[in-house]
Amino acid sequence: MRIFCASEACQFFFKLTCSDGRLAFDSPSTMTRQDTATPTGSLSAQGPSNTGYNNNPAPVPVITQTNSRDKWSKKMDFLLSVIGFAVDLGNVWRFPYICYQNGGGAFLIPYIVMAIFGGVPLFYMELALGQFHRTGAISIWKHICPIFKGIGYAICVIALYVSFYYNTIIAWALFYFYSSFASVLPWTNCDNAWNTENCTNYFLKDNVTWNNYSRSPAEEFYTRNVLEIHKSDGLHNVGGVRWQLMLCLFLIFTIVYFSLWKGVKTSGKVVWVTATLPYVVLFILLIRGATLPGAWKGVVFYLKPKWEKLFETSVWVDAAAQIFFSLGPGFGVLLALSSYNPFTNNCYRDAIVTSLVNCLTSFMSGFVIFTVLGYMAEKRNVNVEDVARDKGPSLLFITYPEAIANMTGSTFFAIIFFVMMITLGLDSTFGGLEAIITAVMDEYPGYLANRRELFVLGLVVVCFLGSLSTLTNGGAYVVKLLEEFGVGSSIIAVGFLEAIAVSWFYGITRFSNDIKSMLGYSPGLFWKVCWVAISPAFLAYIIVSSLLKPPPLQLFDYKYPDWSITVGYVIGASSFMWIPIYMVYKLVWTPGSLKQCDLFDNQLWKLSHYNPKTLHAVEIF
Repeated sequence: MRIFCASEACQFFFKLTCSDGRLAFDSPSTMTRQDTATPTGSLSAQGPSNTGYNNNPAPVPVITQTNSRDKWSKKMDFLLSVIGFAVDLGNVWRFPYICYQNGGGAFLIPYIVMAIFGGVPLFYMELALGQFHRTGAISIWKHICPIFKGIGYAICVIALYVSFYYNTIIAWALFYFYSSFASVLPWTNCDNAWNTENCTNYFLKDNVTWNNYSRSPAEEFYTRNVLEIHKSDGLHNVGGVRWQLMLCLFLIFTIVYFSLWKGVKTSGKVVWVTATLPYVVLFILLIRGATLPGAWKGVVFYLKPKWEKLFETSVWVDAAAQIFFSLGPGFGVLLALSSYNPFTNNCYRDAIVTSLVNCLTSFMSGFVIFTVLGYMAEKRNVNVEDVARDKGPSLLFITYPEAIANMTGSTFFAIIFFVMMITLGLDSTFGGLEAIITAVMDEYPGYLANRRELFVLGLVVVCFLGSLSTLTNGGAYVVKLLEEFGVGSSIIAVGFLEAIAVSWFYGITRFSNDIKSMLGYSPGLFWKVCWVAISPAFLAYIIVSSLLKPPPLQLFDYKYPDWSITVGYVIGASSFMWIPIYMVYKLVWTPGSLKQCDLFDNQLWKLSHYNPKTLHAVEIF
């Protein structure tokens, strides 16, 4: 293999061989034109000629990982890691709710369309980029388009914000898991110290009146015992830290640390449990839900087509946003995970398989959730719509646990349900933190190459400390704010710029040739059109729609004040701002004109027009 060194002080042409491990140096006099030929399977870059360069570019060699880079032990380790990251808590609650809210079965049409033309192409693009360049979300930009390197820093900041609130949700699930080891689940009745006069237990009782002030035992357990949100007045007074939740979060981060500290060889083994167990539990819950009285009402409500919804713009926006956040392009995780793959791994097949598994899991989760909602509607003697009005964590921590508490064998079903939630959350946490770890370690290998354990420990400590505000009495308000603004539009904008940088600056021809060098064949016209036009338009559509009609921010009965919305926009800008900041930095501090600085092109493209007389060859192992 051949690698270029393009610095002004040292312009060398490296030829990497893996035969006998000898190190040999060739002088310029012994360098022949034959030495510059591209090896079989390498990339031959084509593109527009640059002023000042030869119009007949020589083939560009492939940069491949060295033997020192970590690798997946097995192909299934990688696939399960990707599936585990993509299939998270959002698949269990968000897709079913969005589906029923936007036309039931009719919603599947925009969902599938957005997946085919937007989500899956972007998913494929990131897997291919990570596998070809063998590096994380920061340093990959020196190979693609140097001036966009700020995208890598933005991705890392967003991943930090996600870790600040997402692991707290897992800690809530761990609290429930511990509370489930009881003969009578504590959210079954109204006889507990945290209950109020509004607590209304309608299960196994007749003539119970349910009104707007009524609160179920499960709701009061969540709000008044787990969160103790009644002790907070809002974001201006979030109260103290809940030590029980802090202990749960500490245990979560301990598991995360010992899963990630040795690299993909350890995390690849952990996902064999965390990525497969949820499917076993979902299947058990699906069978149990289908046997409940009134289950069919929930299924009908879930899938009954409302064709008129297809003419509403908001439905298509929700479909686009759902598939984007479900598959997870733009988070840097796919870049990191695929960077540990063999160079010739079939990333195209991986993209299709994992995307299909993700979408089918979301669809299956809908049946699991709505069979239970139909059962609850039957018991409450209300419409399914009234039971299903809550979404988000409320569906996972109030509605579903309440139904479980009133099933035969409630303790068993509660335990496996919250084990499923914990494992779903852990998989996504593994991916999110690995994106940061890989990005930073690849960017600063001289400092961190042999200090992974210490770096991961420091990162976990930072994430734990950053999560403390979400463990307070009003922590749920902070979680909602970070979820809406810390990720939201910022990650979509990052994904949009990433797609533009790869398709328009790096060039679709070069990117297609990269894929050909790995797989032996170029991507078809469909993928190229999606990468160049359809997928960026798909992301721009989400951004514009979300900015023009931002949803009102409310949690329970608390309406977020105007100042908190401003704080939210500042949080969102704090990650995205690194993109223009880095652009300005490079333009100001890099000497020479734009064309000389080569800020919009990578070094390899420049060196594809090299003069062999100025280069030396080095053979290394």
